[in-house]
Amino acid sequence: MFTRKPSEPPTLAETLGIDLDFRPRDYFWARDHDLALPSDIAGQERREMVKRLIADGGEVPDGLDASRLEPEVREAWGAMHPMNMGGEYLPPMFDGEVEIARISLRSVTGDQISVRARRSRGDIEYRIVDEYPESGETYIPHPRTSTRRLTMGELVTMIDEATDEGGVAIGALTCNLDMSSDPRDLEGFVEVESDFYPELGRYYAARFRQLVEDAVRAQARDEDE
Repeated sequence: MFTRKPSEPPTLAETLGIDLDFRPRDYFWARDHDLALPSDIAGQERREMVKRLIADGGEVPDGLDASRLEPEVREAWGAMHPMNMGGEYLPPMFDGEVEIARISLRSVTGDQISVRARRSRGDIEYRIVDEYPESGETYIPHPRTSTRRLTMGELVTMIDEATDEGGVAIGALTCNLDMSSDPRDLEGFVEVESDFYPELGRYYAARFRQLVEDAVRAQARDEDE
């Protein structure tokens, strides 16, 4: 349980009214019923387009909601704009696997990191992948397996502890803040979403805002000295 002593100040999650003990009822209901999820679409730009079309009651063009694009189609799609490549080069899903969280970077090519889960010998096995397997970057999920779905707090811990450089999401922002002449340029640079944890994006957005505001204040202090 994520609790605090009465004398302690409220945590960010408590201030936002977010329950870190929230646990999804099931990760695999869509797989069991042969249904598609938005997170099945590898490309982030295509995923967002499909979401907008559905929300507006529009018709989704054939192929736009494909899980993966054929190489020649993917190349043509990426040629339209570099951001279109984001997510299109993620490794394919294992059989029965689902994406439980997505970390999106507003980089030139819209780099994506995917947190995934699948059944394995009665347990749930996790892995974290990006679009650059040749880079040697290794994300280590903690835990690697569990008997139940993760609580939101456990998923946050997994994301935050997957690397030695501040985690998958926070580390991506702090690394760029260290190199930025104006921290405000990095507002919205990293986004987190999940089909299974509806408050995950709002939680991380608040943490990102806090980091940017802290960096702006630190920069102002340095300029005054």
